[in-house]
Amino acid sequence: GVWRQTKALLFKNCLIKCRTKKSSVQEVLFPLFFLFWLILMSMMHPHRKYDEVANTNLGTLDTSVLVNFVIGYTPPTRMAREIMKKVAFDNFEDGLITEEYLSEEELQEASAFKPSNFVGVVFNDAMSYQLRFPDLVAISSTYMESR
Repeated sequence: GVWRQTKALLFKNCLIKCRTKKSSVQEVLFPLFFLFWLILMSMMHPHRKYDEVANTNLGTLDTSVLVNFVIGYTPPTRMAREIMKKVAFDNFEDGLITEEYLSEEELQEASAFKPSNFVGVVFNDAMSYQLRFPDLVAISSTYMESR
């Protein structure tokens, strides 16, 4: 019984495919066309693999460019204060100017009125943050192709 039903079903499907040649050809050619299109697009925009950079000593940081540098941060939590204190005094002899703001809106307003040496830090939680630069800072063109 099962073999006879399977054979009849296969025969029926073959008859349908033979009678509807246009849709049968489309079922085969459309995936091949899209596969060709994907291969063509991947060849036009090849994936670039960047070699790893060897470990090298970069020397000391030139702190002369960081004179009167202002770092504003929000929200003013205990963890944020500790992190900013460590950044300001442990890494630089003269220390950086750090200012705390109650909200991100205040931080944005302050960055509009401050000179171009202002950077904002928004702490999402104790382990993550986002940097806010003024509009005058040029965007890096290193990874523009991948955007």
